[in-house]
Amino acid sequence: MAKALLGSLPGAIELGLIYALMALGVYITFRILNFPDLTVDGSFTTGAGIASVLIIGGTHPWLASVAAFFGGVAAGACTGLLHTKGKVNGLLSGILMMIALYSINMHIMGKPNLSLRGNETVFSDVSPLILMPIFVLAIKILLDLFLHTDLGLALRATGDNPQMIRSLGANTDMNKILGISLSNGLVALSGALIAQQSGFADISMGIGMIVIGLASVIIGEAIFGAGTVVRATLAVIFGSIIYRFVVALALQVRWFDASDLKLITALIVIIALVVPTLQRYVKQRKDAQARSQELLAASGSRKNSRGGGDG
Repeated sequence: MAKALLGSLPGAIELGLIYALMALGVYITFRILNFPDLTVDGSFTTGAGIASVLIIGGTHPWLASVAAFFGGVAAGACTGLLHTKGKVNGLLSGILMMIALYSINMHIMGKPNLSLRGNETVFSDVSPLILMPIFVLAIKILLDLFLHTDLGLALRATGDNPQMIRSLGANTDMNKILGISLSNGLVALSGALIAQQSGFADISMGIGMIVIGLASVIIGEAIFGAGTVVRATLAVIFGSIIYRFVVALALQVRWFDASDLKLITALIVIIALVVPTLQRYVKQRKDAQARSQELLAASGSRKNSRGGGDG
């Protein structure tokens, strides 16, 4: 089993880095904007479909990946417009766009499955283990720099306190649209790279992506913390890699097989959500007990001092 785990480690790192782009997109909506965006499940496939169709048509893989990014941006913008201008509930606007994207993705791809075997991809000349660390680090640095600009600070403030930022004259609707668009752009880019890494695009490959993204964010924050933006984005990247390694570990357990991947994902998210809550509860109990002991000790010392004075 240990040998199998060591053998799966390079693959876990490789997939973790590619999915880290999707996790960074989820981080923008769920942590920065505090927006429950389910568009992710559709825009991931949108990116894979656009890139695959363009590559098969002879487009350079990097140009196809850029086109996939902007396809995701467009999908995110539609969700943002539904929510801000159409006044549709945030959760519902994401669900509606996710459903619409299923049909849109089918039109983009033309059929449920596209094979990229025999076509040039971004990984044709460079191994993902060499390319992805550099590429993901570059995206992380660009995202960190953006989130420290005036526009990025306004975006962060929109998620923290929209009433306050609105009172200062900022357009919170545009900030939300921008954030959701950027998020889905990164998700679609991740989908495009996954399609090129695996050699195919499938109409259902985006199902459950939002849960995987959340798992990466939660695991990363739980282990590495999220005190600053720079630290939080780094935690998300490592969280994505750790998530992939945990999945590889779980699949080595004899009770699980490949068809249980979604169940494993759900269990990982549940554990990642419940453990910090239990830790906080235990800490609060310990703090309460410590305060009670201090109060009892203080009360006892006062009684002793009064008893000494009476004597």
